[in-house]
Amino acid sequence: MKHSNRKLKNSELNRKEIPAFKQAKKTPLTVILDDVRSLNNVGSVFRTSDAFLIEKIYLCGITAVPPHKDIQKTALGATESVDWKYAENAKDVVNQLKAAGIQIWAIEQAENAQMLNDVHIDSSKKHAVVFGNEVKGVSQEVIDVCDGVIEIPQLGTKHSLNIAVSAGVVLWDFFKVLTTD
Repeated sequence: MKHSNRKLKNSELNRKEIPAFKQAKKTPLTVILDDVRSLNNVGSVFRTSDAFLIEKIYLCGITAVPPHKDIQKTALGATESVDWKYAENAKDVVNQLKAAGIQIWAIEQAENAQMLNDVHIDSSKKHAVVFGNEVKGVSQEVIDVCDGVIEIPQLGTKHSLNIAVSAGVVLWDFFKVLTTD
């Protein structure tokens, strides 16, 4: 017996309009971009954050801010739905969020990093994840003030994943835990 897998039209997806998105209960997760160079990566993180109802994005250091055509190309309007703020220094943002009781994780390859598949995400807390520069990663000064470091397991020959892919993997993992009642 053949199953019907007809592709859905956009009008059938029942997505939120921006006002409904703004009012929706958010996933208790914040994203911090620490010196992310690629505007396409920034746009992709916005789009993924929209998909998973992320609370806020902090754009830090050299990370570009909306509006910009190269961010919009991949964000597809998500810069209008997801709350964001520019901050010059990611370390200051981490310290402010920690003071508010938010658990902060750097997404990086570092000594004593916990593998993503082994991390216990406490669903009773709010969390933030820091993604770093495409070449240099999360700065050591930011790692030093985070509560922990998470590494995405990789078994191939490459040393890292693109930041947009890393964000997709990590945000999905946190979303699954933080939105399960």
